[in-house]
Parts: sequence; structure tokens; C-alpha cells
Amino acid sequence: MKMIIAIIRDTDYGPISHGLTIADFRVTHIASTGSFLRRGQSTLLIGVEDDQLEHALDIIRKNCTKASENDPRHTIIFVLKVDDFLHF
Repeated sequence: MKMIIAIIRDTDYGPISHGLTIADFRVTHIASTGSFLRRGQSTLLIGVEDDQLEHALDIIRKNCTKASENDPRHTIIFVLKVDDFLHF
């Protein structure tokens, strides 16, 4: 199992979250602030099975806004190995 931590623009939250939930991924949203200008960002936590990792990453890639001169923020993705998972 893997944990995707995606730090995205606030404006990308809707399309990315919608795309992931339609594909039956569960998404936890955390409002966050970062970088020099303290612009709003969202952090998404997505737990996926190993064989679904690329599918989830493709959905994120297709729905995030690319950085530009006017808004140089990038989407940042961390993929972590999960050794143990408990669901209550």
C-alpha cells in the first residue's frame, strides 16, 4: 500500500478531488498555506493499493494547473510506502 501526499493549489482541489472520488479513491483534504507569498494551498492524503498508484497519479496530473509566469506554484507529490493500515 502507498500513501500519496499531494500539495496542490486551492483552485485545483475541486477537479482533482472529484476525479479521484469518481474513480473510487478516498481523499482527505487539509487546508494548508505555504511558500513565500503564503498563498492558499490544499494538501490531499490518498491511500492506494500498489497496483492503483499510477492510476491515481494520472488523475492528479490531468487535473492540476501547470505553473506559469503569473503563478509559479507547482503541484508537489510525495509517495510513501505504508507498512501498516488500520481501519476502524
